[in-house]
Amino acid sequence: MRVSVVTIFPEFFQHPLTVSIVGRAIEAGSLEVETINLRDYADGVHRKVDDSPFGGGAGMVMMVEPLDRALAPLAGSIRVLLTPGGQPLDQATLDRWSSIEHLTLVCGRYEGVDERVAEHLIDEQVSLGDFVLAGGEVAALTVIEGVARLLPGVLGNPESIKSESFRDGTLEEPQYTRPAVYKDWAVPEILLSGDHARVDAWRREQRIERTKKRRPDLWRDSQPDE
Repeated sequence: MRVSVVTIFPEFFQHPLTVSIVGRAIEAGSLEVETINLRDYADGVHRKVDDSPFGGGAGMVMMVEPLDRALAPLAGSIRVLLTPGGQPLDQATLDRWSSIEHLTLVCGRYEGVDERVAEHLIDEQVSLGDFVLAGGEVAALTVIEGVARLLPGVLGNPESIKSESFRDGTLEEPQYTRPAVYKDWAVPEILLSGDHARVDAWRREQRIERTKKRRPDLWRDSQPDE
């Protein structure tokens, strides 16, 4: 899979792309990530990529011309704008993106991006949540890691994906490991029983209860309509 990242801070990605799952995926050849410096497509000595908004107001807006030039060679990819105004990023979206050959991530900055970019040059818009960051670079790294771990052969145990949060409309159950007792904090006895059927039932019950408590919206949306 190939991921292209359009950004004014390509150096932001240098170290994160070398570590952990993403680094292994790139080293193994399962993932290719290229950073594209938007300023390389801007005019003038200062390579300006932003200007003041029409109608007045605070902040600066990223200009359409440099983005149009930068995205033109990437027309065959799925082009995604990372913006607080986008659809919330979820696991289903990452699953879908992990099966395509070429994904382009456009990192917004400043007050926002000229709306003509979204109208004419972008296929999808996503947000990490209902909050605002300084730019889309952190969101781009989130997408890259979320997609990389889904690529074949990247995870040490691919079975772990099947039981993690959001796979069946629930959050993952509590996890424990050695020691069985630490101070006076004990692991639930059922997990030490060796009874796999009871353990599976307990885990399912825990997933349901945890989801109802922490994410009632997720539980509600996962239930069939009456």
